Amino acid sequence: MGLGLRQIDVFVIDDWAMAPLSKPERRDFWEICKDRYQVRSTVLTSQLPVSRWHEQIGDPTLVDGILDRLVHNAHRIEMCGDSMRKNRGEVESITSALSHPERNR
Repeated sequence: MGLGLRQIDVFVIDDWAMAPLSKPERRDFWEICKDRYQVRSTVLTSQLPVSRWHEQIGDPTLVDGILDRLVHNAHRIEMCGDSMRKNRGEVESITSALSHPERNR
């Protein structure tokens, strides 16, 4: 892994594993996890439950190595309920309707 990722204190990966990882992506992600393990912070967000990460990564050996490094000493926050984007859209619709009653006639 290049020095760039090693120097980042907090590396954030948003919407991780939305699609199955290819062989090069698996190797690259393994290298990132291995090099950052217990040295720097890595934050993942994913809409995919952790229970399905094995099938998205694909290679059982790499999955175990990656998850060992991600989960060990991790703080896991699992969100439940509707999407905030969905809720925000509903609030904006209500606010717009209240602000412009003439549009709703």
